[in-house]
Amino acid sequence: MNALENVNLGLVNYWKVTCLDKDGNIKWEEDNKNIIVTAGLNHILNTQFHASTQVTTWYIGLKGAGTPVAGDVMSSHSSWSELTGYSGDRKEWTEGAASAGSMTNSSSVDFSINATATIAGAFLNTAATGTAGTLYGVVDFSSSRAVISGDTLQVTVTVTAASA
Repeated sequence: MNALENVNLGLVNYWKVTCLDKDGNIKWEEDNKNIIVTAGLNHILNTQFHASTQVTTWYIGLKGAGTPVAGDVMSSHSSWSELTGYSGDRKEWTEGAASAGSMTNSSSVDFSINATATIAGAFLNTAATGTAGTLYGVVDFSSSRAVISGDTLQVTVTVTAASA
């Protein structure tokens, strides 16, 4: 048996979300892995092997209750909704160069919360607003988390690839 017959590529994304109150005290923290949706996997294949255009800017958004599924896309994800109770648009994920099969944002992405809401996860997409763009992946928190106006969410996304 050829040793290369058992080599596979495994992609895993790790999310760390910390909620700070208005005084900078930690209210809660969440660490979890996300599902990479089929559209995200197709995007990787197409940009690496089919000459599709690379996306140079990715954005983090927040999601409400509901479970993501592999078939979700930004224009259709009926099992969950996007939350927008923060200032500005989705936040740009500024990733560093890959090293040892991993890349992450150099500093946390901060969301300034301006409404009372229940956050159940987050997602990575190619558009800053709306239902356009490519949905890459969606993370579900271990349980829904409450936020109020004045809170700050600090988000770090680490994308890893390994031969499995």
